[in-house]
Amino acid sequence: MRCDCHIHMVLDGADWKAAIRRHREGAEDAWIRSVLERYRQLGFVYLRDGGDRWGVGKRARELAPEYGITYRTPLAPLCKAGHYGGFIGKQYETLREYAALVAQTRAEGGDFIKIMISGLMDFDRFGTLTEAGLPAREIRELVHIAHEEGFSVMAHANGARTVEAAACAGVDSVEHGAYLDGDALQAMRDYGVVWVPTLSTIGNLRGRGRFEEASVRRILESAQENVLAFAGMGGLLAPGTDAGAWAVPHGSLTEYALLEEALGRDAAAVLEKGAAEIQKKF
Repeated sequence: MRCDCHIHMVLDGADWKAAIRRHREGAEDAWIRSVLERYRQLGFVYLRDGGDRWGVGKRARELAPEYGITYRTPLAPLCKAGHYGGFIGKQYETLREYAALVAQTRAEGGDFIKIMISGLMDFDRFGTLTEAGLPAREIRELVHIAHEEGFSVMAHANGARTVEAAACAGVDSVEHGAYLDGDALQAMRDYGVVWVPTLSTIGNLRGRGRFEEASVRRILESAQENVLAFAGMGGLLAPGTDAGAWAVPHGSLTEYALLEEALGRDAAAVLEKGAAEIQKKF
């Protein structure tokens, strides 16, 4: 029984603009059904969407039970105006506006809150992110507001200090988590955060010619080293591909393979525990 704890039904792993256009007039059922059937055939029983503002994940949640799949979605991810995430999520400028979006998510039936609190990896330059993370105080308020509304919180977060701040704020899961150090890993361990490292977004870039190959391999090695270290601390790890991201098709099994490379023979037990915690929290 497989699960993917981070997908984007709205995207297709090839051309994000064209994928979004597919659903601009409303979620396209034929596409969603074809993807859900692919997951069903591969034995996936749980999917957690990263959200979109066109209602695609919401529609997938409605259809998923027909395929024997439990589906969870935040509806749309919430991102600060001028920062990463605006292409797919709902934007806010102030904490008051953010709180209003959280309340709206509650009214519209969202399963959890997803916050965008950092940039992306620059795959051509090891150790570099496209933008710095939000201040720790602001991250704490974002998590607090969502928790006060009864939501679990999924955080798109890269960079050691950003992830450490999110963990100390009580975030429920960290997605991606590039370039972590011992303090960030320990904070996630101490606060019971589930880490979904989405190694497929790195590993699937190898040999594609789009990014500097040595850099991609170094980023992957660094991430896998941190995965192993975190597991050694007793940290919670769960599989999530970020399916829909470039070079990551829906129904990809590469996440399990990449995590197994990092964790060795303990992989199945580690991932089963982390996936169970995700399903409990979300």
